[in-house]
Amino acid sequence: MSRIPRSVFFLLFTVSGFAGLVYESIWSHYLKLFLGHAAYAQTLVLALFMGGMAIGSWFCSRWSGGWGNLLRGYALAEGLIGLAGLGFHPIFVTATETAYESVLPALGGETSAALFKWALAGLLILPQSILLGTTFPLMSAGLIRRYPAAPGESLAMLYFTNSLGASIGVLASGFVMIERLGLPGTVQSAGALNLGLAAAVWLFAGGTEEPMKARPRGGRDSEDAAPFRFFLAVALLTGAASFVFEIGWIRMLSLVLGSSTHSFELMLSAFILGLACGGYWVRRRIDSIADPLRFLGIVLVTMGLLALATLPLYGEMFGLMQAVMNALAKTEAGYTLFLFSSHGIALAIMFPATFCAGITLPLITYALLRAGHGEKSVGAVYSANTLGSILGVFSAAHIGMPLLGLKGLIAAGAALDAGLGLVLLWRAAGGPRLRIGAAGLSLASFAAVLASVHLDAYKMASGVFRRGELYSASDATLLFHRDGKTTTVSLMDFGTDRSLRTNGKSDGAINMNPDGPRVSDEITMTLTAAIPLAYRPNAASAAVIGIGTGLTTHTLLGSNALRSVETIEIEPAMAEASRRFSPRNANAFADPRSHIIFDDAKTFFSTHNRKYDIIVSEPSNPWVSGVSTLFTGEFYRLARRHLNPDGILVQWFQMYEIDASLVASVLRALGENFPDYAIYAATGSDLLIVAGETRTLARPLADITAMPGVARELRRVHVNSMWDIEVRRVGGKSSLAPMFLSYGVPPNSDYYPYLDLRAAKFRFLRGSAEELTGLLEYSVPVVALLEGRKEGERAESRVDGDEYLEALELTRRARYARDFLLLKTAPEPVAIPRQFQKDLELTRARLIDCRDPERSDIWFHSLYQLARTLNPMLSPDDARTVWERIERGPCSSRVAPDERQWIDLMKAVGSRVAPDMARLAEVLLAKPSDLPADHRQYLMAAGMAGYLAQGKRAEAGALWSRYPKDADMTKDVGLRLLYAHAFELK
Repeated sequence: MSRIPRSVFFLLFTVSGFAGLVYESIWSHYLKLFLGHAAYAQTLVLALFMGGMAIGSWFCSRWSGGWGNLLRGYALAEGLIGLAGLGFHPIFVTATETAYESVLPALGGETSAALFKWALAGLLILPQSILLGTTFPLMSAGLIRRYPAAPGESLAMLYFTNSLGASIGVLASGFVMIERLGLPGTVQSAGALNLGLAAAVWLFAGGTEEPMKARPRGGRDSEDAAPFRFFLAVALLTGAASFVFEIGWIRMLSLVLGSSTHSFELMLSAFILGLACGGYWVRRRIDSIADPLRFLGIVLVTMGLLALATLPLYGEMFGLMQAVMNALAKTEAGYTLFLFSSHGIALAIMFPATFCAGITLPLITYALLRAGHGEKSVGAVYSANTLGSILGVFSAAHIGMPLLGLKGLIAAGAALDAGLGLVLLWRAAGGPRLRIGAAGLSLASFAAVLASVHLDAYKMASGVFRRGELYSASDATLLFHRDGKTTTVSLMDFGTDRSLRTNGKSDGAINMNPDGPRVSDEITMTLTAAIPLAYRPNAASAAVIGIGTGLTTHTLLGSNALRSVETIEIEPAMAEASRRFSPRNANAFADPRSHIIFDDAKTFFSTHNRKYDIIVSEPSNPWVSGVSTLFTGEFYRLARRHLNPDGILVQWFQMYEIDASLVASVLRALGENFPDYAIYAATGSDLLIVAGETRTLARPLADITAMPGVARELRRVHVNSMWDIEVRRVGGKSSLAPMFLSYGVPPNSDYYPYLDLRAAKFRFLRGSAEELTGLLEYSVPVVALLEGRKEGERAESRVDGDEYLEALELTRRARYARDFLLLKTAPEPVAIPRQFQKDLELTRARLIDCRDPERSDIWFHSLYQLARTLNPMLSPDDARTVWERIERGPCSSRVAPDERQWIDLMKAVGSRVAPDMARLAEVLLAKPSDLPADHRQYLMAAGMAGYLAQGKRAEAGALWSRYPKDADMTKDVGLRLLYAHAFELK
């Protein structure tokens, strides 16, 4: 008997489970970077992992019986896994880069390229997966040899400890390790754990082990009569059912918890925790079970009915999440509670049935051991169960979900488990009462649930995890609902506004009334197509990532120069729903130049050696699992390889439910892979980033309003001239890149996924990066000064104002103020805010009509507020005219010297006379005064911008350092930009 307590091996196997789930999680991340996130790619990754484990466990069932020391065999397997973990990242990078740069372009054909990628993926993880598959059989059989008195308890405890470690591992890797170590450091840490395990088990596993002999068949007990292959078939089929549940529950819960990476990790952890607890519960009971076959039948029937019960329970989870969202403060602490609540909801759905599932594998194995089949049973059962898991994944994702929907899929899995249980009860010894009762209960339960439970498509389309809102038929009309392979797609009408929703999240909306008001998404989608055409009016080819409503593709096809537009969409159900936006997107589906391709974008580009003049990346929000990989440096490098010379990439990026630091991380990644970029604000909450060669972006924009098909769509969203586009330009790389560096965040990367790890949190916090689009109306035109732009609008275009972009509305007000102050007859104040009108009237009365100009305490604040609007929104010539009207007025001599200097400064800012800005700001800052914080902030911005516009970085930095800053000043986006330039952040 070994002197080492059995509990030591249980503890070590917990660590093994932890490392194993880290590998599964990390390999999934890595291979999806190479294979993509399409449904077939996701199932292929699981198939490679589970298939390797099945091979490893099958190998043990065939050959381990003759080995003298199974625990040292286990240690050897752990050691090899650890070495592979340490070297995985550099091997992966070298192999995939070689594939992208040399092999795939040479293969040419789609089929050959896909086969090569799958084969390479297999080579990268299959050997380690096979080794992982040997660990449970080797450890289990090794402990049974050393502690033969309670083989069932050993099996159950090993299943419990390994699953418990896995449940912890998925959370640790997702919430801690990847954030701190990145993917490379995480997989290497798991490798180090494996090496430590190998050393410990090798030391503890001295001596020899007596193999457990299989006894001759032919016993009289019911379990002896059950054939070996029958039990393996049960293990296979219940494994398939469990993964049907997992696929179905994850989709169901994605509509409640959100489809972020962290939500997926919480769901997976809950699933595995249920398995662990089932193994723990049965550990003390398993060796005393009189009839394992009968007991297993009861467990399987119970599991099927508990899984079926999740269908009526599911509807209640939406109300629970609504209560959670409405109760929690949108703070860091609130987000932590949101995560705990999400885990609790996942456990409420998954735990009961997975608890039963955790009993089955130890019980089936124990039944075969008890029947005299020997220790080969351990590997054989594990292998069959793993093969069943692969079968479940493929059948659920590619057959069950599209054909049966969520309700049908869960019901099918439940029927499989319950049916298996009934078969076992019929084969087991005992009277008919239990069999008939179980069959009757099962039939009644299935009939009741299938007849009475209907999943509420309105709730499922609500996205309750975002705002705590639940829709009903009184709020909207449901036009379409489909459970696709990768997402659940819905289409809803809110009056005349039609909204496309994926997993409950809006992915685009259009007002279907041609005479009705536009919605913000229409502006964004139309400009996403129009702006690249202004840079490349003769573009012949374009690719669009994500079909959405189809409006972007439709607008692009308004260009007669384009010969082909390929729209790459990962989910076929999205295109099916998108058709229902016709006629607003008619070109996307009717124009012969339009080609819709169902694939993952990265996979499509890497397996097709095509180049484009325009690539538009318009995916879903980056907090959605997998989407953030379309905002990484690696993706931008791939996209650039697929652009023709002078080709451009257009990237959409939301400014809502995000943080400026995350935007900075993405722009850093983009800037490292493209020589230049220009940023436009489609709306106040949507950025459009145009990236390409500097010579391309430096060209004057072509007048796309001369393209009839494009102009028609632009007019629909009130873009009537090129000025309406040019006014949206926030800035270029030369002016904005230093500011993005100032956030101190790394470039977003596939291997260090800064965006993916944080985006879901800022969705919950309802964060905003709209201060970046706020640079358009910043009180001092800092970007224009840094870029040396002095021209105003090319023409006096009509500006109606825009509720979706503050800069346009402020331009309208500024022009009204200009006319009010310059014209003898004041214009009508149409939709002018009352306070703005009062400021104008007071300024005119005191400084132009000369009514008590000495009383600066009354008029100065009004003039200051007007300056903050007029100077950035008017052209320099117009602003100069306004200030000269005030400066040369009949009462100018009666203005006090200090106020005179302020007026001179305001004139310098509006006219963009940099030397005067710097000089006057220095003078005013140096004066002792009790200026409000925003006035000091204005002076600091004017002074630094004045110096930087003259190329005087040192003077700008000295000005910043000379005066104390309050908290508001250090958070101000304009001053952040100026600081970054003054101190030459690179």
